[in-house]
Amino acid sequence: MNLQPEAVKAAIRDKVVALARTLGMDASGIADDDIIPATGLLDSSAVLELVVWFEQAYALPLAQEEINIDNLGSIDAMAAFLLARKGGAPRR
Repeated sequence: MNLQPEAVKAAIRDKVVALARTLGMDASGIADDDIIPATGLLDSSAVLELVVWFEQAYALPLAQEEINIDNLGSIDAMAAFLLARKGGAPRR
């Protein structure tokens, strides 16, 4: 598992784009700091699928209170949260 920040962001972005594509949306232009639920690119089921993928892909079980916009709302937030939990970078 590559925990370099840019590799993590690329993997998350790829997953968001793939999920959006299944909904007939083009998320290729999503910015790292866009709030994913607010973009309208993913419905609630796809957001949940993104969270489940994130947990599984990075072997990162999440507590209920960790599932929030601050930790998982954007590509930047998800990468920072992961790296802080895995010891790769200080948390914002």
